[in-house]
Amino acid sequence: MNTDEKQIERVAKMTFGSVYPSYLAKVEKKGRTKEELDQVIQWLTGFDEKQLDALIQEKATFQTFFQQATLHPNVHLITGTICGVRVEEIENPLMQQVRYLDKLVDELAKGRKMEKILRTV
Repeated sequence: MNTDEKQIERVAKMTFGSVYPSYLAKVEKKGRTKEELDQVIQWLTGFDEKQLDALIQEKATFQTFFQQATLHPNVHLITGTICGVRVEEIENPLMQQVRYLDKLVDELAKGRKMEKILRTV
């Protein structure tokens, strides 16, 4: 198993609920709200508030989280770099989905307008 496979396996086993507080702290530190964070996550995944809370409570892994998600049809419009890697060039589907989420959280924290973050065309 190479390093990339180990990283993918590690991320797949991480629970969404363990990372969510970090996302929240990041956006709140920049003056954004939990509601805005949840709106961004719900746009990406198709989950409603109840489903999102349930996944956090049941300690769903990122693998389970994204297996149950229905990605937004405009997800292909999420482009750019995150951690020095272009999200549109990530080959592993799970890693790409996690990085899509990271990218959206970054954009929210940077004060980007919600219409731009949600890729309303």
